[in-house]
Amino acid sequence: MRSPTTAPRRTSLVDLAALAGIVLACLAVGYLGSLATAPNLEPWYANLVKPSWTPPDVAFPIVWTILYVAMAVAAWLVWRTSADPGSKRRALVGFGVQLALNGAWSWAFFAAQSPGSGLVVIAALLAAIAWTVRAFWRISRPAGILMLPYLAWVCFAAALNLAIFTMNS
Repeated sequence: MRSPTTAPRRTSLVDLAALAGIVLACLAVGYLGSLATAPNLEPWYANLVKPSWTPPDVAFPIVWTILYVAMAVAAWLVWRTSADPGSKRRALVGFGVQLALNGAWSWAFFAAQSPGSGLVVIAALLAAIAWTVRAFWRISRPAGILMLPYLAWVCFAAALNLAIFTMNS
């Protein structure tokens, strides 16, 4: 049962504008990451040795778009609660940190053409996501739940990054 301090208020135009802004911010991070990724798919990434369980390239933008929207909704749910302002601020700062690390990974892995650098960034990203999931969960269980597929996907991406690093070292 939801506690009265974390119950969401009625949706207003300000709330909808905030949701749109958060969705755009998340998708912008994805777009900025694609600027590092796209020019390095051929020939660099295509020529790396990859495990048999590597998803096809077409899967990544589809999955990431869905995850960015889910992450944005999660952040919005936290933003619009009546929870303690300090808790909300810390949770949303954590969200911002993990979002920045999310974007940084594409630059470390693809733009720098360095699976090793990607591993360093993705390890920090996983820690930041786990912290954010925990913080969101405490404020809004639905927000925490919305972040779980993202955490799972980044765990998978970390395993893939590690396999690529190992197979190409």
